[in-house]
Parts: sequence; C-alpha cells; structure tokens
Amino acid sequence: MSGDRLSGAWGKGTKLIYRHYATLFFVFACEETESELGILDLIQVFVETLDKCFESVCELDLIFHADKVHYILDEIVMGGLVLETSMHDILVAINETSRLEKASKDSNGRDPSSASTVASKSPFSFMSR
Repeated sequence: MSGDRLSGAWGKGTKLIYRHYATLFFVFACEETESELGILDLIQVFVETLDKCFESVCELDLIFHADKVHYILDEIVMGGLVLETSMHDILVAINETSRLEKASKDSNGRDPSSASTVASKSPFSFMSR
C-alpha cells in the first residue's frame, strides 16, 4: 500500500506490520517510530499464546471466540503499551482468571457437579479443553 493511501486511512506517521502464519495474517498498526522487529516479536508471542490456548489456532477460533482473543491480547497490550511478553506469564494470568471465574460461579449457589455446563458457557471455557 502506498504511503499516501496509508496515511489517509490510518493517519500520518502510522505503519502496518504484519506476519503470515499458515492461513492467518496478523496485522498491527503502529507509529513509524516503533521497532519493526519488536512488533514482529510481539505478534509471535500473541500467535504462540493463541496456539496454546486454542490448541492449534485457526480462523474459526478467531471468529467464534473473538472475546477470548481480545482478552488474550489485553493481557499482552493495553492502551497501546506492551504489558507482558512472557508467554508463560500470560498463560498463568489467563488460567488464574479462568479459575477465579469458575470458583465464583460455584460459590454463587450453583451445583458444582453442573460445572461442566457452566464452563461450556464461560468465556474462558477454552482453557479447560
């Protein structure tokens, strides 16, 4: 895409950095001052984390579980700032949130034996696969 068309669509001083994985393209819009290698590394961490959470991520995971994908991205980047790049720490935070959500639902008077029904409707149920 030419620089003039890009600046019109995304604003002056913005560049797009992308990475292609199998059938998926991940595109990040960032300022011209950002390090391309740093953003490519960030994309790599994001994709590897998605792959761990969804057990071989594909297009359908991204479409039907957009809320989970956004939550994972929020663990990595928030407000334009990179919060975490350690995949281990990201997965620990996601698993902890999932555990707390399940405990909260079980403590609300629901039958723990019906936890599988509740977990299947949970936004973090992909963690219990």
